[in-house]
Amino acid sequence: MNQIKIGSGMMAFSDDETIQAEGSATSTYALAQLRAYIDAQGDRQGSRLPTERQLAEEMGVGRRAVRRALEVLENEGRITRRQGAGTFIGSPPAQPVTRDALIGATDFFEIMEVRLRLEPQLAALAALRGKPAQIARMYDLSDRIAQSQDADEGELWDGALHRQIAEAAGNALFLSLFDIVNQVRQDAAWQAVRERARGGLAGHAVPVAQHRAIVEAIAARDPQGAAEQMRVHLFSIQEKLMRLGSTDADLSAIPEPGQPAIA
Repeated sequence: MNQIKIGSGMMAFSDDETIQAEGSATSTYALAQLRAYIDAQGDRQGSRLPTERQLAEEMGVGRRAVRRALEVLENEGRITRRQGAGTFIGSPPAQPVTRDALIGATDFFEIMEVRLRLEPQLAALAALRGKPAQIARMYDLSDRIAQSQDADEGELWDGALHRQIAEAAGNALFLSLFDIVNQVRQDAAWQAVRERARGGLAGHAVPVAQHRAIVEAIAARDPQGAAEQMRVHLFSIQEKLMRLGSTDADLSAIPEPGQPAIA
């Protein structure tokens, strides 16, 4: 059994492997040795590997073989190569997901999928935990939605009602998740989509009645009813979106002015 030193670690390999390295200098051999070395490091994530030149010299293989082996390890997520800094054991640190990145990576149908799984649960918790003052505010907000005369006003009070329900659920983590989804939903890129899906003045009465039904169930301390009424409300919006999509409608079209945005 022979040993090879890579950086601060010692790697063991058989005499047969030595012959293979000396005879063919394969990338496969280099990959096997580097994998063994990384495994031996255990919890030393983030530690730096020697340069390609040093690895090639210490393993007795060509730099091309080392480079190919490193490409495989990077693809597997076992190493990270940083321009000008070197090669490190482990995957790159996760980057925080920004609002702009979420907007660019999702679409309105995905937003609705998340809302349908999040907001009924928030409504159910609001029915169990909502304070009288919070429920009174929900009634007031639903009235303001019903009285809205244009898209801007309707969108304002609609968002306030949905957030009041989320706040009344009494779960800080749920509220944070709601706010993340709501930030994406409120972006200008989605507003035209929402307004078209809601149907303008002609469809105003339906979502108004749905909002009232949600609030009534919360006030009655009926968690199942509140969750179901929220699902009905969100499903109706999703159905309209699907109908628009099935007819090849342009979801980015700007709606006519003066139409309230209700959701």
